Amino acid sequence: MFFLKKFIDAFFNMEALVPVKYRKGSLPDGRHAFRVVLNMAIPSIAEMVFMSLIGSVDTIMVGQLGANALAAVALPAQPRMIMLSVFFALNVGVTAIVARRKGEQRRDAANLTLRNAIMLIVFIALIIMALGLVFAEPLMRLAGGNTNTADDAQVLKGAVTYFSILAWSLPINAVSMCINAALRGVGNTKITMQVNMISNIVNVVFNYLLISGNFGFPRLEVAGAAIASVIGIAAGALLSLWVVVQGKDTYLHLSKKDSWKVDVSAMKGILKIGGNAMVEQLSMRFGFFLYSRILYGLGVVLFAAHNIAMQFLGITFNFANGTAVAATSLTGQNLGAKRPDFSMMYSKLSLRLALMISAVVGSFIALFRYPLSALFIDAGAANADIVINAAAGTLLVIAVIQPFQMSSVVISGSLRGAGDNLYVAGVMALCVNVIRPIMGYLAVYVFKFGLAMTWLLSLSEIILRVVFFLRRLNSGKWMQIKV
Repeated sequence: MFFLKKFIDAFFNMEALVPVKYRKGSLPDGRHAFRVVLNMAIPSIAEMVFMSLIGSVDTIMVGQLGANALAAVALPAQPRMIMLSVFFALNVGVTAIVARRKGEQRRDAANLTLRNAIMLIVFIALIIMALGLVFAEPLMRLAGGNTNTADDAQVLKGAVTYFSILAWSLPINAVSMCINAALRGVGNTKITMQVNMISNIVNVVFNYLLISGNFGFPRLEVAGAAIASVIGIAAGALLSLWVVVQGKDTYLHLSKKDSWKVDVSAMKGILKIGGNAMVEQLSMRFGFFLYSRILYGLGVVLFAAHNIAMQFLGITFNFANGTAVAATSLTGQNLGAKRPDFSMMYSKLSLRLALMISAVVGSFIALFRYPLSALFIDAGAANADIVINAAAGTLLVIAVIQPFQMSSVVISGSLRGAGDNLYVAGVMALCVNVIRPIMGYLAVYVFKFGLAMTWLLSLSEIILRVVFFLRRLNSGKWMQIKV
């Protein structure tokens, strides 16, 4: 009991988190500060993990069709994420600026930022949607799709269909993401959780109806999974709009009576921070795209196992990303309130929470890696045993890297909340765009490792990320950035 009390006292010692030179006054009670982090982080974690679980349910349903269908929905993942990365980047700017304006108690400026962000995002989304539809097949071939064998040809056909259907939903998806990013900036994480949970439940229901053709609906297989996703995205977008148009007691509000003229100052602010984040997102997505292309070289069967492992990497990422939402919002709000010491304190508290979560999540994945992998493919399907064993081995790698992965996501979230996106972009470009693909290429084509060892070698770059981000956080340089 003595050691437990010492641990708890040390955990809630806020003075240990913020060096004296950065303090602007007294720090809050540790237990109160941790509750603030939890109240903001838990809804975001629940939302994002739930979304990942729903995505995994999609994959499980498609996986019952066999390895080819599983590979077909995996192939468009990185090209689609490259398209979405533009909006992820702009929304980093939206979240950071809206959080800062709330800290400054400038509600009108926060709403002005949201309106300008929506106008900008709709314009860009329509252009990217058109390009995605025109170049769907070339993009799938660039991602590794080919017609070398009958299986490869089937995968390519399914991937083009899946990608094209999802491309039509891009403008709707982008607007929904923008509104949710702004809501997170002001700390309304419970609202975004509710919106996205309902959206994803709609997605699952239509997956059940359309993939296998239940209750009289047509059996559309891979196309059905894509259509179900579009319906879920549309439901989420309508709910997000309702929150900021008709919702009561929300900090953010949209109305046709508002001025919808472009505000140059607001637009510049979004593009300044979002532009830096875009360098990060595009380089990161290019790295992931290249990495996925390299791993397709392992063959359709192991690429299907890779897709299973990616589902769990996404789930664990969203545990970290949900925690990072709290770090981003609290960092921005407290910088706006002229308390950068609070920003550092909440960043490090968020990191402590992430490390606690990583221990639990990593242990669970390591212990149950085989039954978890077996969920994603029919045991009677061709090569199912190979897929399950390869995926299970890779899940062990995911379990081992959890503390580093979650630390990286949370600390970088804090830096983004301060507007320090250019530094984050540089680190991500080096690690994800250069080191990871090189390691992947060496593992697949030079050392000829299996899937698990390829992942272990490739993901070792995450350790370097943590070192760079932690040094930046402790330096305090991000406290001087103007937004």
